[in-house]
Amino acid sequence: MIPLLIGIPAVLAVLFQVIRNEKARGYVVYAGAGVLMLTTVIFIWRWIADGAQTWTFYPQTELIDHLMTVGDIVLMCLIIYLSVKYKKILPILLTVSQTALLLYTEFTAEVVEGPHMMVDWLTILMCIIIAFIGGFICIYTVGYMKGYHAHHTDVQDRQPFFFSMLFLFLAAMFGLVLSQNLIWIYFFWEITSVISFLMIGYTRTPEAVGNSFCALWMNLLGGLGFAVAIALMAQIYGTVQLTDVVQIGALLPLMCLALAGMTKSAQLPFSTWLLGAMVAPTPSSALLHSATMVKAGVYLLIRISPALAGNLVGIIVSSIGGFTFIMASMMAIAQHDAKKVLAFSTISNLGLIVGCAGIGAEETVWAAIFLMIFHSVSKSMLFQSVGAAENTLGSRDIEDMHGLIIRAPKLAYIMGIGIAGMYLAPFGMLISKWVALKAFVDSGNFVLVLFIAYGSATTMFYWTKWLAKLLCYHIPRQKTQDLTHRDEYVSMSFHAVSMLLLCLLLPLVAVGVVNPIVRNLFGNSTDVLSMSVLTTMAIMLVSIFIVPVVMFFISRRSHTELVPIYMNGINEGDNRFFRNSYDEQEHLYLSNWYLRREFGRGHLRVPSIILAAAVLVLGFCLVIGGVS
Repeated sequence: MIPLLIGIPAVLAVLFQVIRNEKARGYVVYAGAGVLMLTTVIFIWRWIADGAQTWTFYPQTELIDHLMTVGDIVLMCLIIYLSVKYKKILPILLTVSQTALLLYTEFTAEVVEGPHMMVDWLTILMCIIIAFIGGFICIYTVGYMKGYHAHHTDVQDRQPFFFSMLFLFLAAMFGLVLSQNLIWIYFFWEITSVISFLMIGYTRTPEAVGNSFCALWMNLLGGLGFAVAIALMAQIYGTVQLTDVVQIGALLPLMCLALAGMTKSAQLPFSTWLLGAMVAPTPSSALLHSATMVKAGVYLLIRISPALAGNLVGIIVSSIGGFTFIMASMMAIAQHDAKKVLAFSTISNLGLIVGCAGIGAEETVWAAIFLMIFHSVSKSMLFQSVGAAENTLGSRDIEDMHGLIIRAPKLAYIMGIGIAGMYLAPFGMLISKWVALKAFVDSGNFVLVLFIAYGSATTMFYWTKWLAKLLCYHIPRQKTQDLTHRDEYVSMSFHAVSMLLLCLLLPLVAVGVVNPIVRNLFGNSTDVLSMSVLTTMAIMLVSIFIVPVVMFFISRRSHTELVPIYMNGINEGDNRFFRNSYDEQEHLYLSNWYLRREFGRGHLRVPSIILAAAVLVLGFCLVIGGVS
């Protein structure tokens, strides 16, 4: 069934290029996403029925290897062509060097034959995220793109290309997480980088083109690190198996793979590409740059995390992850564009996951996996709700979402649940952060303890501002028409229900999914949740509905209740306008505090990039110099 998981979305990607009718394309998206989810369910059911043991595959790969080699060359030629077209030299240098290194290694090194693909609990988790989160984002895209092009009439309608890239990305992600051979992983890894580049530049504006090339060269830099790791493992150790990298524990290949993981997951000093990616339509932000593609980076780091425990590479990875967590959280405070807040929040939370993976202990990896699960669902839902709000309000400014619970209640419910899922108890992100904090204390790394403590405080600051804006009660001066399409609500509702169920069933997810992943990675696992399953679920059941219930009652309050407030003038009756002493109309406006001087990106971005880059360069120098 593995060829089906990779092949179904790949075939659909080709099919969308010939389907020009919008309605027919929508039906194909629904059917394709449904078939992909069903195939994944059957695949997982068969795996569990077979005993849920780790599967390894030794397929006849000579033809596939040749096709992948051709694919690497095609990707290189595409990058060279587009770089020449837009006069960019750095991507050409990076793609030529890494492809040449990989081809030289493939044709000169003799390696021990090993499994090319592997299925274990971590693979299963990633398949669920790809199929269900990715599938529903594709369904959401059908309705969203109609509204997008209605509002952006200056952007050429290239929906067939857009849907092709979405489904091709799903195929590449399935291939990446199912592969065990480093050369195979690299091939799918590079496909995701090129797809991200193409989708960021969807509008073809100068800003989009510039941001897409920024994303390309940074991801290619990580790809070069990946290629160097493959060359080192093949030439020195005679293997290109990911499990052998962990067992051997050689620091330089680990450092190169860590570089690849950190660039893909947008850690400092490589965070700029993810922020620039927000110029793309919302579905690409939700799927590629929040829910799935950036998870490829943390997936790789979690895979190699047992080899990072207590060594220099682990210290570098955990330090950069923790530093990214706090700095991105601080910069998020100063943002009022909702997509930028989500982008900084994504970078921040990925930093926490990277920090946990760098420590390489059972407890921190347990927290990292839970963070990855909840972040995928919650952030995907938030990006979708922001996209729907932008189509409805004509703006994605948080200040323009004032009183959204009254103006568009259904949209506000979903957005509110997503925000609550990111930082409120009893949602899993907060529980995972608490586990990570305890693990950092146990590890004796007090710098990371400070990072997570103060980073969590700043996280609470910007999420509370946003949630309070949604829940502000006021009487709208004019009615807002919710323009969100039904298929958008189908996807967002699925995410909202998934978030609530994940919280309610958190102990079962821990016992049934997360603990087995930790066992696969470390050989054993400790039950991090000390309370009984039933006690924990009872607490979750009581707590989880507080935010939705509060939002429901606010939205149901009578719109005629209004207590006039004193406004240093004559209140005009709506608590928004008053007449001053010159009988001039004044507008009373409530705004959040953004602390742009203290936490503005212009003040913090360059120093944080310089410091992170210095740590990374110093780390490479020490590793190359033989310091362990």
